[in-house]
Amino acid sequence: MTKNYETVFILTPVLSDQQMKETVEKFKGILTENGAEITNEEEWGLKKLAYPIDKKSSGFYNLIQFKGEPTLVAKLETAFRRDERVIRFLTTVLDKFSLEYAEKRIKLRSEKKSETSNNKED
Repeated sequence: MTKNYETVFILTPVLSDQQMKETVEKFKGILTENGAEITNEEEWGLKKLAYPIDKKSSGFYNLIQFKGEPTLVAKLETAFRRDERVIRFLTTVLDKFSLEYAEKRIKLRSEKKSETSNNKED
């Protein structure tokens, strides 16, 4: 039975832009190899942490929403634990209300992007 999930993970701030993108691609690859369908992906960028983790005060935040089997979450989280570039991670199941909220947020982001691209053309 497939469910909707959302995972947020924080990567160490010492990574280059290229290393950060490669790490995100690695985790997306784990998802797709195991039959997940990635429904949304957001890169929130470098943000300050609420408290220091491993003597680091900031990190690269990433969000991936996907549909998949419950056994997939265990595989993904094992990969997060084995990768020293991941500072923290959290995976949650999206209920119908969370799913509606996520869809609204995605729609708003795409509308804002299209507005900014239209303004640039003027």
